[in-house]
Amino acid sequence: MPHIPRSAAVSALVATALAAGLLVTTASTASADQVRVHDIQGTTRLSPLAGQQVSEVPGIVTGVRGYGSKGFWIQDPRADDDRATSEGVFVYTSSTPTVKPGDAVRVSGTVTEYVPGGATSGNQSLTQITKPTVTVESAGNALPAPVTVGAKSVPAAYAPKGDPAAGSSVNGLPLKPRSYALDLYESLEGMNVRVGSARVVGATDPYNELWVTVKPHESATRRGGALYGSYGSQNTGRLQIQQLAPVSEQPFPKADVGDRLTGVTEGPLDFNQFGGYTLTARTLGKVVPQGKGGAGLQRERTRPQGKGELAVATYNVENLDPGDPQSKFDALASGVVTNLAAPDIVALEEIQDDNGAKNDGTVTAAGTLKKFTDAIVAAGGPRYEWRSVDPENNKDGGEPGGNIRQVFLFNPERVSFTDRAAGDATTPTGVVRVGERAALTHSPGRIAPADAAWTNSRKPLAGEFTFRGEPVIVIANHFASKGGDESLTSHHQPPVRSSETQRVKQAEAVNSFVREIRGTQKDADVLVVGDINDFQFSATTKALEKGGALRPGITSLPRSERYSYVFQGNSQVLDQILVSPGVGRFHYDSVHVNAEFAEQNSDHDPQVVRFRP
Repeated sequence: MPHIPRSAAVSALVATALAAGLLVTTASTASADQVRVHDIQGTTRLSPLAGQQVSEVPGIVTGVRGYGSKGFWIQDPRADDDRATSEGVFVYTSSTPTVKPGDAVRVSGTVTEYVPGGATSGNQSLTQITKPTVTVESAGNALPAPVTVGAKSVPAAYAPKGDPAAGSSVNGLPLKPRSYALDLYESLEGMNVRVGSARVVGATDPYNELWVTVKPHESATRRGGALYGSYGSQNTGRLQIQQLAPVSEQPFPKADVGDRLTGVTEGPLDFNQFGGYTLTARTLGKVVPQGKGGAGLQRERTRPQGKGELAVATYNVENLDPGDPQSKFDALASGVVTNLAAPDIVALEEIQDDNGAKNDGTVTAAGTLKKFTDAIVAAGGPRYEWRSVDPENNKDGGEPGGNIRQVFLFNPERVSFTDRAAGDATTPTGVVRVGERAALTHSPGRIAPADAAWTNSRKPLAGEFTFRGEPVIVIANHFASKGGDESLTSHHQPPVRSSETQRVKQAEAVNSFVREIRGTQKDADVLVVGDINDFQFSATTKALEKGGALRPGITSLPRSERYSYVFQGNSQVLDQILVSPGVGRFHYDSVHVNAEFAEQNSDHDPQVVRFRP
């Protein structure tokens, strides 16, 4: 799943926000009916004063951000008695603020509701004061006591169901912080909050963020993550952690899933498009690695296949091209040899063309594949051969000019590839009977490349293999991404999953092809593998399974092992291997080598299945 560059978001914020100045004036006294922060925040997600001018709103500065979205937070030390109203608010200055934590200030300006990511993103809005005039009354004041966010305070229910009359939006609903986690966090928006010792459930990312859960045992995976097991189980204890100090002044800690953030982490609670509610830490705790003696999380190794077992794997290698450093090729190759035990067949996703994202019409990938297979040999693995079909230029999505595609690697000492009139980018493969067996008309070949389901998306690659005299058909996939879906913290509840429509159509096309194979040979060994970009409980997976054509292998694992990707602190399934009934008994493994680690060779974990054809 792609990450949106932060620089783009910051530029959009600055470009769309009104120019604001920061003016320090002489002190003045508020009137008896002075507007206070809780009046601005109100009891719903939208301020009752949005669009209005407010004058001399009192508060104590609790945090200052001098980079990105520049501004500061204030909190009123005189709280009201309503749990639904926040006592904190962000003051957007656009330029580097001159106030400091502990300053007592009065702020005049315009109340606005800023939607990170834009109005069409579905994100909740952040209440803020813009175009501020700031009066500093005193310095060195004690900060308002932080609200501790912990297992006892965060409700188990995630969010109320949105108002049907408002398009399923929760914006107009009164906040119920004792009932719903999103309501609790919204009622604390902008306030000084604290978390104690917490489990890391999302590793430190390139943007210097990590995710924790304040609930010690919430949906715990065997390795310390938070399992995302259904649409109704959102893991309410998850919070994103950033720090207020620039990394140049204070390095951000490296943490893997299952480590612990110990001590005190304290600061204002923000809301942003890249994770929703985020504790912007003024004080950041210490990361303690998990494991005996602090050994830290270890990368898994699957067992080697037996002599009579066929091992088939899928691995998204994240936009691999010859311009990547040799270290990436070497690390991925070592993973194939050491962690995956050199499977007989490896379906790769996100193999880019020979010059990567340079958009010059190049579509061949022989250079990428030679560099990768050479690295596998250097790592002590077999000399894999490969088969693929070059895509049409810029017709399969991904980075413009990158032309990502699926590729089969196979070990010719263990398995043979059955070449049958290799297809091209636009020619569909079909199913015929050869003797008593189902066979492909084109191997390798693409499934229904002209079908609208594959518009701007990768077309499935089908290949026919033989292992110890038995035919096996493998279909390598990379379904449409989740780009465009609303986040779990959307103001629409449940969030809109617009990208699912295309994936369901893709799944239906693959399911139809598998049923055609099984209609020709009922007991055919068929494997559907790849980056499905959807969960094992999704409508996409159900469409793949339809009619008993396939079984998702990952559901054979214990629940605590069912994940291949970590997103916003949720350990979830995106990569899958589904098997036809003809496969019979099999052994499945999700090999956790990337997704839980700050240092990654890809953002996906590979999957492998072993069986006896």
